[in-house]
Amino acid sequence: MMIVEIARTYLFVFGALTIAGGITGFVKAKSHPSLIAGGISGAALIVAGFLVGARERPLAGLALGMILSMSLAGRFIGAYKKSGKFMPAGLMSVLGMTGIVVTILALVLPGA
Repeated sequence: MMIVEIARTYLFVFGALTIAGGITGFVKAKSHPSLIAGGISGAALIVAGFLVGARERPLAGLALGMILSMSLAGRFIGAYKKSGKFMPAGLMSVLGMTGIVVTILALVLPGA
């Protein structure tokens, strides 16, 4: 499987997990910000995945995926350092960092 397809699949999975996390935050803590941020970020990650699959816009999708991954990693790495709790901050940190690595590899090694 080409790295671009791996990145595309990862963005879909990351988006779905982000939406699920926002819903979980709302259900457990009645956190409207979690629901809104998780929904918007997750939907944007899924859009990035679709763009990666579009022949005319794969670079736009990878760029969007990388920007979102960097933003989420930046937000949650700090939260993880502060709280030390794996859920949700640690998991989102790992997912965000993985998103950065996967999108960079897809940009640098598109035919791999």
